[in-house]
Amino acid sequence: MPSVYVSRRLMASVVAELDRSFELAVHDSEWPPSRDEVLQRSQGRDGLLVMANDAVDGELLDAAGAQLRVVANHAVGFDNVDLDAATRRGVLVTNTPGVLTRATAELTIALILDLLRRITEGDRFLRKRTPWIWSPTFMLGKGLAGRTLGIVGLGRIGLEVARLAEAFEMRVVYSSRTPRDDAPYERLELDDLLSTVDVVSLHCPLTPQTHHLIGAAALKTMRRDAVLVNTTRGPVVDEAALVDALREGEIAGAALDVYEREPDVHPGLLALSNVVLAPHLGSATGETREAMGMLCVEALRAVLLDGRRPDNALNPEAWREPR
Repeated sequence: MPSVYVSRRLMASVVAELDRSFELAVHDSEWPPSRDEVLQRSQGRDGLLVMANDAVDGELLDAAGAQLRVVANHAVGFDNVDLDAATRRGVLVTNTPGVLTRATAELTIALILDLLRRITEGDRFLRKRTPWIWSPTFMLGKGLAGRTLGIVGLGRIGLEVARLAEAFEMRVVYSSRTPRDDAPYERLELDDLLSTVDVVSLHCPLTPQTHHLIGAAALKTMRRDAVLVNTTRGPVVDEAALVDALREGEIAGAALDVYEREPDVHPGLLALSNVVLAPHLGSATGETREAMGMLCVEALRAVLLDGRRPDNALNPEAWREPR
């Protein structure tokens, strides 16, 4: 049986499927293994199943050995993978597109509602046992209807967020490198979007071009009554600049599910009442995590058992016909 190393605890149903097909080694913990452990336990494996915070680089690929044929990345984003290094070694890399679109979009809408309706802020207020009484002017928030949502990066998740936002009667505009002819929304340059919308929601991948895309200059461009939501990758936002902008009232609030140095959160964010923080819950439903795991299983089986290239290969040019 082909040998596979899994770098984190998975849903039991996914592990059972892996165990049916492979000689399996699993780091059975929610905490990541040390780098040394990953390098050691990857040695001699035919396939690896890794997480978004596992660095897949030349060092790891070489440690695994020349027999390594596939790395299944348990995420849609793949900024943790050196695709060029994998391709040079003939190692196919896959991700998990599509199956987490709805879950992440739902969380995005939840964060927007939480922030504008001040739900988490109200929860913290009550837990402090602060004296209060209902009144017509108490802890007023904002409704979604009639507000403009600006989506930065109109991929699968961005499109689903737009669809859900329309159900709340929000107007949707977007910014992306290329127009989407299949999307019935106005496309704006990023600065125009930032300067006009009520809610900025980030859905672009993390690349060298999008690292700190939302920094001091971008935050100053936003309206003072606008809010920022990030459910894509933490380093798209310069957290230090965001803290400064929130403290100075340059924007009204922020909701984050991902962080620049995850799992660390900038301490300045923790002290602010107009910030909603979630611990990377975008795809965190049982159904979604199972589906992500099964996509990884299918990719490993395709390459190692069926001798075929899976449809979700990120570097199809690395495909090697089995001997």
